[in-house]
Amino acid sequence: MPTMAANLGTILTAMVTPFDERGALDEEAAVRLMHHLIDHGCDGLVICGTTGEASTLDDAEHVRMIELAATEMRGACTIVAGVGSNDTRHAVMLTERASAMGVDGLLHVNPYYSRPSRRGIVAHFSEVVRATHLPILVYNIPQRTGSDMPNDLLAELAQLENIVGVKQANHANLAHVDGMVIYAGNDDMLVDVLEMGEAGGILTGSHIFGEEMRRMVDEPENRREIDAGMQDVYRDLAVAPAACSNKAALNMIGVPVGKPRLPYVELDDSEQAVVRGMLERHGMLAAA
Repeated sequence: MPTMAANLGTILTAMVTPFDERGALDEEAAVRLMHHLIDHGCDGLVICGTTGEASTLDDAEHVRMIELAATEMRGACTIVAGVGSNDTRHAVMLTERASAMGVDGLLHVNPYYSRPSRRGIVAHFSEVVRATHLPILVYNIPQRTGSDMPNDLLAELAQLENIVGVKQANHANLAHVDGMVIYAGNDDMLVDVLEMGEAGGILTGSHIFGEEMRRMVDEPENRREIDAGMQDVYRDLAVAPAACSNKAALNMIGVPVGKPRLPYVELDDSEQAVVRGMLERHGMLAAA
């Protein structure tokens, strides 16, 4: 297992980005949410990932969110900055900016939409690694990028300095990769990743159920039972994009994070009923 990845944490939340009533960054809500997550089972945060609505943040907002997390949470948890882009120059710029802020690691998706060739993906990451001294997790999520990074390509990328692991969101590719640790990229993959002896998960349901997911790490003998009890959580939070459903759930339990930005929209009445019903079944609304 690459040593640099060992310090990035086990239960990491791909944190939503709170917005205020005007749709601007809500820094106070962001800091409250960071502390809430660390107080409820998480040992790391991923800032400005997909669930953080990075695609709707301008560069100033993107960099500010990373700076805020690195400053406010230093020593309390690990911070992994999402700095991927389908423009290599832009990815390098964000990598350089985040690396100067004292984060612990970086998350880089392979270029989306443009769907470069395999040689193009390797060339992209070869430029990225030259821009940082920090450990890098690559993110394989073909349903969003339009192209899969198979395990032999991941093993090739692992030969590049600083690339230490993968956030794997393709169930079909879930296997050990030489030179890389694996983080579950989907919540329902966490139990299998842990059973493989791999690093942990970069999760979204941990916004609400971080303590249960932490139990899956700490109580391996109960892991499958805990996962079975979480199946409706995985299902019902998938009623809408993760940024939308998790923001709704957080607002419902009394952790205000505002609305998503377009093109994401708030949950409609039927979607809200699904999420509310799931929270009620798990006693989360009574706790709120």
